[in-house]
Amino acid sequence: MPLLDVSEVLGDPDFADTLVCIRQTQTVGDDGMAVNATQTVSFVGVVTADRGVELARLATGSHVSGSILVHTVFRLTNGGPNGVDSDRVQWNGSEYIVTSVNDYSRYGAGFVCASCDLIPLSG
Repeated sequence: MPLLDVSEVLGDPDFADTLVCIRQTQTVGDDGMAVNATQTVSFVGVVTADRGVELARLATGSHVSGSILVHTVFRLTNGGPNGVDSDRVQWNGSEYIVTSVNDYSRYGAGFVCASCDLIPLSG
């Protein structure tokens, strides 16, 4: 088991931000219809640049995209077979969708590193 424990740094106010996670689940009701539920949770994490915000200029037009990395002990998800959609993360006035999650649960108290893409794409 790795000995590196970064959980203290991930909660340190010198590095961490308060973010909002919007999690949607879907179940099937007694009538056979889909029932959606939304849960909003505040959590603490360290946000770093991934690709940043990029402008792509093409002959057919241009569009803006961007991504961030979120390191946190909060268990973000990019969806799953049990009716959970990808989490959405609100940070710095923008909303991002979790596209991939790296699990580092073996490092001390454990944490995840989530790659999040800016939504909506504009252009």
